[in-house]
Amino acid sequence: MTITIRPMDLSDAAERDLLVRLTDAYAHDPMGGGEGLSDYARTHLADALAAHPGLFAFVAEQAGEPVGHALCITGFSSFYAAPNCNLHDLSVLASARGQGLGRRLLQTVEAEARKRKLCKIVLEVRPDNAIGQTLYGAEGFTLSGLCGQAYQLMEKPL
Repeated sequence: MTITIRPMDLSDAAERDLLVRLTDAYAHDPMGGGEGLSDYARTHLADALAAHPGLFAFVAEQAGEPVGHALCITGFSSFYAAPNCNLHDLSVLASARGQGLGRRLLQTVEAEARKRKLCKIVLEVRPDNAIGQTLYGAEGFTLSGLCGQAYQLMEKPL
């Protein structure tokens, strides 16, 4: 079966809508919380993506059908004094898993980050996502931290 990974054109409304559908499918998966996007997010995400600077994304297609995506946000590392890549979402639909699509998406993100001269890729992974942790470790990712202390992700909804 033919697998293609291609950049998404986030200036195109149909591409943004596709990204919303793929993100919603990811949000329905247990590793994405299992509940799907809220009605608000489904309604407003496409416009928010179009308005946010520094976004780039890729879609994985199998026989022409979208089966996964990677959504990246250019950020900044003060310790590196350089822009970085936040791999915000990486997903493969359950029906297409086990074929190396996640690895190919991750490698595509890395190639793009290098092309953009970004200093590193950062990502979040759930502690119970053994498959994701194995993939990321095999691709050279390590826990973030300083002085031997791992960072913990914290948030405060506003």
